[in-house]
Amino acid sequence: MKENWERLRERVGRAASRAGRPVDEIRIMAVTKTHPVQVVRAAVGAGIRLLGENRVQEAESKFVRCVDTAQAAPNVEDRVGLWGQVSLHLIGHLQSNKTRRAVALFDAVQSLDKLATAERLARHAEEAARSLDVMLEVNTSGEPTKFGYEDEGRLMEDMARIAELGPLRVRGLMTIGPFTADETRVRKAFARLRALLERARKQVPDMRELSMGMSSDFETAVEEGATMIRVGTVLFGERPR
Repeated sequence: MKENWERLRERVGRAASRAGRPVDEIRIMAVTKTHPVQVVRAAVGAGIRLLGENRVQEAESKFVRCVDTAQAAPNVEDRVGLWGQVSLHLIGHLQSNKTRRAVALFDAVQSLDKLATAERLARHAEEAARSLDVMLEVNTSGEPTKFGYEDEGRLMEDMARIAELGPLRVRGLMTIGPFTADETRVRKAFARLRALLERARKQVPDMRELSMGMSSDFETAVEEGATMIRVGTVLFGERPR
């Protein structure tokens, strides 16, 4: 695990150098979906502090939110304790009936694609007296199997309204690149997200995050301006089936 982590950081550093970017403006998320809690513990032990899960229910089986390091240390009820610098993001589609549970567990939701879902998140966050970072997911590839905003006008309209929901902090945009070996298409999708963020910041200046790039295309994403990449296979190997 630690060797994979170091090799990954080196590759990110080289990609940043090619783009003339400082490497410290790029964060690496370890995506632990389908991996058991033992793998999550190994990732945290290797120094990884940003974790991603696709489903609320699976995340609940592996993580628990703790109030301090003492509670987190023994891994409460065989789950990994979330505290301090250890941060968990939801990166998969969020069903509206799971918003309360998402608020209780996650530090951020990256996959917002509906105003109604954002409003439910805000309501539950207010009830829980906590704030929640969010990103808006954009379908930059046009592939029908993917979630995310496709209409730019609706994206900008909803973004402005979500930014006014007190407990939610709109941090940026997220996308999944097209499922193709054609690097030109992948790069075009990432460049589109970067352009959308530049446009969005005219309305919401605090939006700075570009979450894009996975194990197969993270170097292209870094070259196109990603501030956060989401990787699993390059760290953990192929996912259990």
